[in-house]
Amino acid sequence: MTGAAGFIGSHVVDELLARGHQVVALDDLSGGFRENLDGRATFVQGSILDVGLVDRLFDEHRFAFVFHLAAYAAEGLSHFIKRFNYQNNLIGSVNLINAAVRHEVRCFVFASSIAVYGRAASPVTEETPTTPDDPYGVAKAAVEQDLRVSREVFGLRSIIFRPHNVYGERQNIGDRYRNVVGIFMNQILQGQPMTIFGDGTQTRAFSYIDDVAPMIADAIERPQSWNQTFNVGADQPYSLLELAMAVAAAMGVPPRIQHLEPRHEVQHAHSSHEKAHVVFGVRPQTTLEVGLARMAAWVRAHGARTSAPFEGIEISRRLPAAWQTR
Repeated sequence: MTGAAGFIGSHVVDELLARGHQVVALDDLSGGFRENLDGRATFVQGSILDVGLVDRLFDEHRFAFVFHLAAYAAEGLSHFIKRFNYQNNLIGSVNLINAAVRHEVRCFVFASSIAVYGRAASPVTEETPTTPDDPYGVAKAAVEQDLRVSREVFGLRSIIFRPHNVYGERQNIGDRYRNVVGIFMNQILQGQPMTIFGDGTQTRAFSYIDDVAPMIADAIERPQSWNQTFNVGADQPYSLLELAMAVAAAMGVPPRIQHLEPRHEVQHAHSSHEKAHVVFGVRPQTTLEVGLARMAAWVRAHGARTSAPFEGIEISRRLPAAWQTR
């Protein structure tokens, strides 16, 4: 498992352990936290860019399955950190695919993203053409294509999940570039207004972690899901203004909102999950109110977090003022 100490990754680790699997948990802790991990997992601190480490782990453990969830998932920022984005999200993935092919793993599970669809009309289905609107989505789409080619040439079986706007306990709320629910809650804890790029009419479907992680873990036990791609997440879209109101209610404070200059982003993005329902069954979804309440309780217990600004900006032209290093 890569990205195992991160938000989604650590929850998938929990699900795999609960199903009786042995898990080797690789993470460089650039965005995750060691305390997120269940102690029953074998933790290895390191990067998927370290080819020697990747190869040693595959040699030593002879993995039957690979779950690849490591990524730097800041879509908006990816325009300004192209080299970093492609190194971490594409080249690192290729290192894992190479090792998986050489060691003939049974199946490679990849966490892609709704970002591969770009500005396609919502709700998108798995058959919607992938036309990414940012370098992050481009990298995810490229990994998907490499997995397709690796299946055709080498017989590497894979399962691709395209989650979207996942939130919940263990999310890194100190990250200023991604995870809007966490950003809002962290701002509230610090007595700041919730900041929204543009007018807040952008819509997303916000997916609670307990509705996503179990399905990803279940996939390796369902051979009918192998060599398939699935959208996974919530069905009901909300505007960012509606989300801000709901987050404020969950945190027990009056809503305070500050509008920032609009940035380059998709206006509306949510997906259909009919294909997942066929293979994994129709599962009850956690309502936004209930999910936010659970996350808010966790956030209040753990307190505000801060993180340093991204220091490796490669293109400063049109970088939003809120993201300027300070």
